[in-house]
Amino acid sequence: MLLSWWWELGDPCAWTGKGRGTRRMSPATAGTLLLTVYTLFSKVHADRNVYPSAGVLFVHVLEREYFKGEFPPYPKPGEVSNDPITFNTNLMGYPDRPGWLRYIQRTPYSDGVLYGSPTAENVGKPTIIEITAYNRRTFETARHNLIINIMSAEEFPLPYQAEFFIKNMNVEEILASEVLGDFLGAVKNVWQPERLNAINITSALDRGGRVPLPINDMKEGVYVMVGADVAFSSCLREVENPQNQLRCSQEMEPVITCDKKFRTQFYIDWCKISLVDKTKQVSTYQEVVRGEGILPDGGEYKPPSESLKSRDYYTDFLITLAVPSAVALVLFLILAYIMCCRREGVIQLVHHSSIQKSTKELRDMSKNREIAWPLSTLPVFHPVTGEIIPPLHTDNYDSTNMPLMQTQQ
Repeated sequence: MLLSWWWELGDPCAWTGKGRGTRRMSPATAGTLLLTVYTLFSKVHADRNVYPSAGVLFVHVLEREYFKGEFPPYPKPGEVSNDPITFNTNLMGYPDRPGWLRYIQRTPYSDGVLYGSPTAENVGKPTIIEITAYNRRTFETARHNLIINIMSAEEFPLPYQAEFFIKNMNVEEILASEVLGDFLGAVKNVWQPERLNAINITSALDRGGRVPLPINDMKEGVYVMVGADVAFSSCLREVENPQNQLRCSQEMEPVITCDKKFRTQFYIDWCKISLVDKTKQVSTYQEVVRGEGILPDGGEYKPPSESLKSRDYYTDFLITLAVPSAVALVLFLILAYIMCCRREGVIQLVHHSSIQKSTKELRDMSKNREIAWPLSTLPVFHPVTGEIIPPLHTDNYDSTNMPLMQTQQ
């Protein structure tokens, strides 16, 4: 029953034959089938074994429903448990995952997904991934191990590789087996290869893309790389002609005849398509010639001997103090000559001295400050006799109550 379910679903990572309905059990299919069998049959064990192929896309779903059994039941009987669960994945003994393996989980209420393309360097080496599930309601944890046994794939790598940029999808949407199968089916109809594999999937955010605004159901975009065993079709080559290159440079959509085969479900940015022909690539590896760029062997390190000559710093000390002191003395003499020996300097000194004297007199006067007598109280001459008329008040007269103007007698 399990085998028939997987066979009806189809393998999104390996397509063979001339039509979508014709399939055979390729190594990638067998590896993915074993992945599904081991994933479903080992639910009673803490460790899971999967067998992906090198150079072929590997996808493993961390189902929340499976990890719910590791946590206590919901407190109210009869109610469905929907606890928020998050996952943390790392290589055993290390804080992070291997470089080829990525992980994504949008919300605590969605499943987590491990995906990536294993490399040929890890073939035959079991990779143990520790998976820790966190229940955000009860703060309990559960830990399982995922053992990835990478197998070698036939015809790795495939000689012809094409990378498509899908604008209207996120990475977790294209990772679904039915969606990825539809995309590979559309590519197969355009390319017509004998063997077609999904090699890698990368989010546009990992390539420096911007986070889209939460309006109009905008998506991040995803890069999907596929490989085939036959040369690129004429439709895929249309993006390389000068007219379409000019339209791409002007930020216009190129004219691609086979775009309608994708447009029903996938919006392809044809200006970002990448076509790689491995058969025409020239290896740039150069053998390292011994002796070039390598320092000669100098033998063992020999520290300096203890019998070092002592250095006299007395002369340096004198120079350090004498030069600034001499400069300061010269400046002082020049300033003294200007202020004391020149006429302008003497005038400035006299002016300064007069200011000081005036300031002192004002301060002395302020200490003995008295109220001045009004002019009407001073002695005046009689206009007829010419005699001096004495003041109208005596010396002990209180001048505070005296009016400023008095009537003359």
